[in-house]
Amino acid sequence: MKEKIIYASGLCKSFAHNGVQTHILTNLDIEVYKGDFTVVMGASGSGKSTLLYALSGMDRATGGSVMYGGNDLVKLPEKKLSELRHSDFGFIFQQIHLVSNLSLFENITVPGYLNKAVSAEDTNKRASELLEKMGISHIKTQLPSQCSGGEQQRCAIARAVINNPELLFADEPTGALNRKNTTEVLNLLTELNKGGQSILMVTHDSRAALRANRIIYIADGAVVGNLDLPPYSPENEKSREAQVNSWLSSMEW
Repeated sequence: MKEKIIYASGLCKSFAHNGVQTHILTNLDIEVYKGDFTVVMGASGSGKSTLLYALSGMDRATGGSVMYGGNDLVKLPEKKLSELRHSDFGFIFQQIHLVSNLSLFENITVPGYLNKAVSAEDTNKRASELLEKMGISHIKTQLPSQCSGGEQQRCAIARAVINNPELLFADEPTGALNRKNTTEVLNLLTELNKGGQSILMVTHDSRAALRANRIIYIADGAVVGNLDLPPYSPENEKSREAQVNSWLSSMEW
């Protein structure tokens, strides 16, 4: 039996503008399991990014519950929610959001220094190990503006996992990258997952979705499909590509 790491019940999210209520998520139920590489897909405007923000506590849902570690994130006070995001969650975005006047090494270490349970020495050591794993140790003193988009995103991944998060959230992490850099970033995420890192990724790219062992499809703010896959390997990529594309067609992708 798989262990649930985070799950939502009856999740709702709506916005009011000029007196008009727009519903983005409608009574959505979802479960994310420990150790899985879970991908959420759906057409533009289906609510997939809104779902990721609601599950991570970056944006508070307007109804339902989001359970993590015995806490309902919808009801958790903002201070506790902020602490939880820092200690237990990691985040990667399409817009990379590195601090422009800090080196790659410094960008990675800052969240680690904020973790009072770990010494600065240990943070520096882990940052150096992550730079090596990400293949960017040779440019660790450079500023983000001196690096390619792929190098910046690899730095952002290292920053996201510096505190060993229980769950890594990724919102279109390859959306702004070329094909080569996309493959490199997906390889790194796959390697992290094989090492035990739980990942929840939102993407519109079916190539990125091939790395998942579970794909969830949402439409009109609700889950309408779920596909379980064996662990990814380059050897099974072609067969799983055919399976995923066929399934996405059935979802009217």
